[in-house]
Amino acid sequence: MPPSREAMVHRGDEDEVCPVCKSSRYLNPDMRFLINPECYHKMCESCVDRIFSSGPANCPVAGCHKTLRKNRFRKQTFEDIHVEREVDIRRRVMTILNRREEEFDSKLDWDNFLEQREEIIFNLVNGIDVAKTEADLQKYASNNMRSIRANQALEAKEVTSFQERQNQEQELARLRREAAREEYENERKEILAGREDVLTRLASGRPADAATIAREGQRVLLKKSSARRSEEERIRLKQAALRGTEAKKPGQPAAAAEEGSSGLIKGLRKIKTPEPEKPYDPFGGMVPNKRDYYTLLDHYPSTYLDPIRQDTRMLAGGYDLQEYYSRTLLEAFAGLGCFIDEEVSKREGNAFNAMKPVGTRGAAVATTSGPQANK
Repeated sequence: MPPSREAMVHRGDEDEVCPVCKSSRYLNPDMRFLINPECYHKMCESCVDRIFSSGPANCPVAGCHKTLRKNRFRKQTFEDIHVEREVDIRRRVMTILNRREEEFDSKLDWDNFLEQREEIIFNLVNGIDVAKTEADLQKYASNNMRSIRANQALEAKEVTSFQERQNQEQELARLRREAAREEYENERKEILAGREDVLTRLASGRPADAATIAREGQRVLLKKSSARRSEEERIRLKQAALRGTEAKKPGQPAAAAEEGSSGLIKGLRKIKTPEPEKPYDPFGGMVPNKRDYYTLLDHYPSTYLDPIRQDTRMLAGGYDLQEYYSRTLLEAFAGLGCFIDEEVSKREGNAFNAMKPVGTRGAAVATTSGPQANK
C-alpha cells in the first residue's frame, strides 16, 4: 500500500538536514529551521543562535558570502523556497511602487504601470539587470517618499475600515441570530400559553362552547403572528435603508502624484497647485467711488454748497458732501449704459412675434366663418 500524502510530507520534514551542523529532524523532531531573506539558505535555530548572537556574520553555507543578521531570520512560510523568495520580492516592490489607479490620467496608463511593476518583479526574481533595477527602485523611493507614505497610510486606513465593517457585519449577524432565537422562544411560549388558556376555558366551560373557544384561540394566535411579521418587515426595511445610506458615502481621495518624481513611472496626473487665498473683500470686488463714466472729485465749486461746507450745524449731524456728490453724479450718468433704440427695436420684434400666431388663428376663424364658408 503506497504511503499517504501526509506521510510523504512528514517524511520530507524528517529528511531535512541543517547544512551547518548536519543535524536532521529525524534525530531531533523538535528542531526548527529558519531562513534569512538575504540569501534564503535554511539552517537550524541552534546554529543561528550560535553564529549570529554576537553580531552580524557571513553566511556559513559554502559559496555564500553575504552578511546576515539574527533579527532577519524567520520561519519559512511556503514549502518551496523559490515561492518564498518571490513573495518577499513582490511585497517589497509593491510597497515602493504603491501607486493607485486614480492617480493616473487614463486606464491605459494604469495598465502600463501594472505591466511595468510586474516586469520589475520578474527581473528581480530571475536575476535580470538586478543592479540597474535596484538602483531605479532606490532612486524612485527617495524622490517619492511623501507619496509612498501617503499611499501606505491610505491603504492602512482602508484595511482598518474593512476590518471594522467586517466586525460590524459579524456583530449584526450575531444580533440577528439572537433576535431570531428570542423570537422563536417567545413564539413557542405564546403557543403554549394559548394552548393552556384554551384548555383552561374548555375545562371550565360547557361542551357546546368547545368549537367557539378553539376558533377564538386560533384567531388570537394568528393576530399575534401577523403583528410580529409586520414588525419584522418594518425592521428589515429600516436596516436596508441604513445599509443603502452607508453605501452612498464617498470614498477617500487618493494621494496625488509628486512633481519631482523620476522617469520610472509615466502617465501620472500633474499636481494642480491651489491658488493663494485672496484677502477678504467686504465689497465683493466693487471699488467704492469708482465709476466707468466719471471720476469723483473732492470739491466742486457751488454758491449753494460752499456755505454748507463751513457750517458746523449742518455737519454736526453727520451730513457729508461727498455722499451728495456721489449720488448726484451717479444719477446723472446712470443712463449712459442704456441704448434706448436697441431696446425699443428688440421689444417691438418680440411683440410682433408674439402677436403673429394670434393673427393667424384670427384669419383662420374668419375664413371658416365668412361668406364663402356659408356657400
